[in-house]
Amino acid sequence: MKVILFIVTFFVLGSNIFAQADSITLKEAIARLNKALIEKDAEVLKAVLHKDASFGHSSGWAQTKEDVLNDFKSGKLVYHKIENSNISLVAVNKKWATVRTNTHAEGTNGGNAFNLNLHVLQVWVKTKKGWQLAARQSAKL
Repeated sequence: MKVILFIVTFFVLGSNIFAQADSITLKEAIARLNKALIEKDAEVLKAVLHKDASFGHSSGWAQTKEDVLNDFKSGKLVYHKIENSNISLVAVNKKWATVRTNTHAEGTNGGNAFNLNLHVLQVWVKTKKGWQLAARQSAKL
């Protein structure tokens, strides 16, 4: 009986440890994405954005991964600040995760300044490259 209890405890605690490790890695991916958006780091963006990424803005504008990369190269979209608060890992498993945040973003879009408080939902997938953003949608707070 003690052996069975030990095995069950090991698997329960072990799964929690792995979930926490994935969460830490996911939080690092979120931080890398925000930093890359501000610094226009194309290499990091290529790594953290899934090939089929959909990036939805509160204005209704949507971008693909290629759109994001091209708009940064051209200077159409420039982020000066991205600050997340109330980060909530809604669901995390071995293959995907959903994250909700309140985000303050400042920058310019087409030369027009923006200063927005947003509620953001992100869907991340775990690939061989690590956590990659598959979808993001924001709404104004």
